[in-house]
Amino acid sequence: MNIALIGYGQMGKEIEKIAMERGHNISLIIDKDNKADLNSENLTKVDVAIEFSRPEIAVDNYYACFKSGKPVVSGTTGWLDKMDEVTEDCKNNNAAFFYASNFSLGVNLFFELNKQLAKLMHPFKEYKVSMNEIHHTRKLDAPSGTAITLANNVIESYSELTTWKNDNNTKANELSITSERIGDVPGTHEIFYNSEIDNITIRHEAKSRKGFALGAVLAAEFIKNKKGIFSMADLLNNC
Repeated sequence: MNIALIGYGQMGKEIEKIAMERGHNISLIIDKDNKADLNSENLTKVDVAIEFSRPEIAVDNYYACFKSGKPVVSGTTGWLDKMDEVTEDCKNNNAAFFYASNFSLGVNLFFELNKQLAKLMHPFKEYKVSMNEIHHTRKLDAPSGTAITLANNVIESYSELTTWKNDNNTKANELSITSERIGDVPGTHEIFYNSEIDNITIRHEAKSRKGFALGAVLAAEFIKNKKGIFSMADLLNNC
C-alpha cells in the first residue's frame, strides 16, 4: 500500500517506521516546509493518507485528500467543532474518513473500562469523579482528545453532569479535567472517584508512541478501498 504521511513530527516518523515494517511504502511526506505538495497530482500516487498535523491546518488537509477521493486516517485533535462539515465534505466527495482521538488498542480498551466503571459508580453519590491527563510539552491542545472522549463517556452515565471543564474549579454540573504538560510524556490519563473514606482510580499510561502508530497503520489498512465514516469501533469489530 502507498501511504501519504501528512505531518512528519515524532508521531509521523513512528508511523513511517511501523508502516515500512508491515511492508507498505511511504510515497508522499507532507510537512510544514512543503505544504503545496499536498495536491491532486501527488495524491494520485497514494492509496491512503495518514494525517497527524496541527488542529489549525488539519481540516484543510482532509479537504485536499477528499477532493482527490483519497481515504484519510487522522489522529489530530482540537478541530472537532468542524466534524459535521468534514463528514459532509467526505460524503460529497465519495471519500472515506477514519478519525480516532487515540489509536492505541490499550486506550480503546480503557475507554470501555471507563464506561463500565462510570455506570457502576454513578449511584454512589459519596464519590466525586474527576480526571487528569499528562502529555509532552509540544502538545498544543488541552485537554487531550482522549481525555475529552473519556469525559464524555463518564457524562453519559451521570445525569447530573452536563459538560466538562479544563479546570479544578468546577460547578456541580461540570466534570473537572486537569491537564499537565511535562517533558516527553507520550500520554497518561487518570479517572478518579474520591470519597471521604477511600479513593478509586483507573489509569492508562502509554510507554511510547508505538501503540498509537500501529493503530493508525492498522486503520489505514482497514480503510483502503472503503467509502464513508469510520472509527476505532469499526476496526476493533473487524478484528
